[in-house]
Amino acid sequence: MEIEAPETGSSPRDKRDRLRRTLRYSQQEATASATMTGTSDNFLNAFAIYLQASPVQIGWLTALPQLFGALLQIISVWLGNHVTRKPLVIYTALVQSLVVAGMGVLALLFGLGLIAERAVTALIVLAIAYFACTNTIQPHWRAWMGGLVPGSRRGIFFATRTRLTMATSLLVFLVGGSVLSLGEVGNLAWLGFAFLFFAAATGRFLSSVLFRRMHDPHPDAGRNNMRLMDSWRHIGESLRDPPFRNYSLFVACMQGASAVSAPFFAVYQLRDLEFSYLQFSLSCMTSIATQFLMLSFWGGFSDRFGNRLVMLFASCLLPVVPLLWLVSPQFSYILLVQIVSGIAWSGFTLSTSNYLYDIRPHQTNFALYAAVQSGSHAFLVFCGGLMGGYLARYTPDIAAAISGLWEPRSALYLVFITSALIRTAVALGFLPRLHESDIRRRPQVLEVIFRVARFNAVSGVVIDWLSVTRKNKNGDEQ
Repeated sequence: MEIEAPETGSSPRDKRDRLRRTLRYSQQEATASATMTGTSDNFLNAFAIYLQASPVQIGWLTALPQLFGALLQIISVWLGNHVTRKPLVIYTALVQSLVVAGMGVLALLFGLGLIAERAVTALIVLAIAYFACTNTIQPHWRAWMGGLVPGSRRGIFFATRTRLTMATSLLVFLVGGSVLSLGEVGNLAWLGFAFLFFAAATGRFLSSVLFRRMHDPHPDAGRNNMRLMDSWRHIGESLRDPPFRNYSLFVACMQGASAVSAPFFAVYQLRDLEFSYLQFSLSCMTSIATQFLMLSFWGGFSDRFGNRLVMLFASCLLPVVPLLWLVSPQFSYILLVQIVSGIAWSGFTLSTSNYLYDIRPHQTNFALYAAVQSGSHAFLVFCGGLMGGYLARYTPDIAAAISGLWEPRSALYLVFITSALIRTAVALGFLPRLHESDIRRRPQVLEVIFRVARFNAVSGVVIDWLSVTRKNKNGDEQ
């Protein structure tokens, strides 16, 4: 396939035309990449369950990719000092498309009986590679778009991109659940998974093609002489700031507590409640759609009353969410639980993202602070995922031992209760230490763009701040 390269032109009209084409390609890329994330991010646990993964393996599938992904994000920033960012983004996207295609091949091999014992291990390795690619691309894509989109169009551009991403992802959810449910009827769910992953790989390949066609006006922006060890030194310095340290530990511990139970909601629905894949998809869609719809409400509420009040409400509600799963197995009730979960997580995610921006000291690298927070989050998710996996492994024995006192409908109830207790402890331990910061002048579209990046099994919608480059007095990007 021959890929169209961006035209070079120095006249104002040529530049406007080139920018217009690039922005159009970027919106198309949003749809293409959402085809991948809507599948790979959200059907990964369902696929692992189909491969007959043990609870411990489910825990590892949650833990390891998050940890390696965060590490690669820090390395990626350093790598950007030595290679041009556009080729790095393009070739990493191509590698990611091959990784997702590998998941489709794995589904075919498993369905044909050619691989069984090592299937889950292979999936974990592919998941690590998948998230490593995602986190390698993310900081460079953020800087690329931040320096490209004109200030007068940033709000509309990224709002449109977010709507395209969410609409495509929810459509993929619906189509994916339908395809898997149809395949399940004929005992061909493996073929449905293969179809979804190959479609996702195709989406990522088209994404890389569109990246190739996009123009990068400042390909070497952000390069400096920072060594990898310098990045680690700056991380240590940032953690010596008490407000930031308390904030980072609070968010990371809450995410880690949630990771104890998060991957097992899929296990509970598909194995214990025997939901169809379509019902499972509709359940996940309900939570994600609720989060997306509530972001605007929480944004206005936090601007008026402060982020700490929203964090307080959400942090009190989050421990209740796992306990709600214990009440009833009815599908309609589970949808209500997912709505409550969406309300809680949207408030928590938005308020903590705003709080990070407010407590960051002036004249410091926001991307660095975000990377530190992301890294601590990934480490605690790693710990929580492993804890949940090993706990789920022994819950049948624990449930049998207490059968005279309580006979839970599912042994996973003990995992949900444990997660709720840890969430409560985190909220009680850290909320008193988080004081309302002085409300900094809110990020404007000329400086920072807030966007919905993706969603995952641990915390649903993931929010990202898009840093926008500026020019210094010498005309260089900073």
